[in-house]
Amino acid sequence: MKIKHQLAVFNLITRLLIIVVLWFALPVLVEKVVYSHIDNSILEKKQKFIQHLDTKEINDFINRNDSTETYASFSSLHNEFLQLYLGKNNFTKDKSTFINERRIIEDEENEYRVLYYNFTYGNSNYVLEIGNSLSEINDLTFTIRFFTSGLLLLTMLITFLADTFFIEYLLKPFYKIINSKIRHVNEPNGFDYTEISTHSADFKELDLVLNQMMFRINDLFQKEKQFIANVSHELLSPISLLKNRFENLLQNESINDEGVDKIVSSLRTLDILKKVINNLLLISKIDNNQFADNENISIKEIIAEILEDFEDRIDEKQLTVVNEVNADFVFLGNRTLIRIMFNNLIVNAINYNSENGKITLQNGFSNNHYLVSITDSGKGMTEAQQAIIFERFSRIAVDQEGQGLGLAIVESIAKFHHLEISVRSKIGVGTTFAVQFPIVLH
Repeated sequence: MKIKHQLAVFNLITRLLIIVVLWFALPVLVEKVVYSHIDNSILEKKQKFIQHLDTKEINDFINRNDSTETYASFSSLHNEFLQLYLGKNNFTKDKSTFINERRIIEDEENEYRVLYYNFTYGNSNYVLEIGNSLSEINDLTFTIRFFTSGLLLLTMLITFLADTFFIEYLLKPFYKIINSKIRHVNEPNGFDYTEISTHSADFKELDLVLNQMMFRINDLFQKEKQFIANVSHELLSPISLLKNRFENLLQNESINDEGVDKIVSSLRTLDILKKVINNLLLISKIDNNQFADNENISIKEIIAEILEDFEDRIDEKQLTVVNEVNADFVFLGNRTLIRIMFNNLIVNAINYNSENGKITLQNGFSNNHYLVSITDSGKGMTEAQQAIIFERFSRIAVDQEGQGLGLAIVESIAKFHHLEISVRSKIGVGTTFAVQFPIVLH
């Protein structure tokens, strides 16, 4: 998951947690505020009632001295009531208590917030009850709860969308750095040093450091390629000189057969060394773009030529070749290099195939690409071996012929022509190399 999505999801989860907490905490908070308001209202009513104890209706009740009678007053909607009656023996003077309880008043049951107030008037103890209905309060609390939750959900959605667009805008330079400076860079000299436009100091610092790092890497890369080219070129002269001397020595009749064998062996070693150096020079020239790439190349024609050149080796191993490359695809590039690339792939298919084995060459078009595959029926490779086959001087077996540069040359040629090369292999089944050519649409 991309970082912008992770940040958006994190913000969404935190807001959901806030809403859940508020969903459960809101009734308590509303109840506390509402109860405080109701309690203050009831206390004001109590105070007014106490102040008017000398009214005629209350005095009539008090003068009766009848503890069984109760003075009661109810509102028409039963949302408020007031009751006065004589206190019991366990009476505590000037005691106020708030209690929530259900009351049946005129056959209608409701929940009330009730104040019990004990006071003394004259020589008698009385209990005053003042109640306020909670039914409307509960409905109001429920309404507030859902209204607030809906408002929070709407706010969460709006802020989530705002965060998503803002994070997208904020991270745009980051993805631009990845796409333009990292993902599509196959080698240091193809790096884009253009400064990324951003208002973030962190991304500016990242861009600056990345440019500095790639500049140093490119400098070292160029020096390494130049060093290899120089060393390889300088080695060719003494090798040629040694080879000429050994060839002249062979003309000397005074050298016995043992000496001749040693000279021939030395010449063979020099040839191998010269071949290695020439291959390194070829890779260096390819990497330094020292080849033209403006020739029209028929892939079908090149493969047919190579198969014709290797007829003797194919017959020697008694291999069956199935050439299904029948589409005449023309590619713009360097014909010599493309021929070397397919030459090395077909040589591998011959050398590492089994006796009486099979080589299959196929082609096809898909998604604006032309694909050529070369499949052998050899012993195959493990995943670990497949991971290193394009490295220079790598060999999958100790007794393997060659210098381990053939596939390194193939990879360099593929990069030079912007081709994609892939390998699939299975032990005991064989190996398939596939080369994908881009189709240029005009």
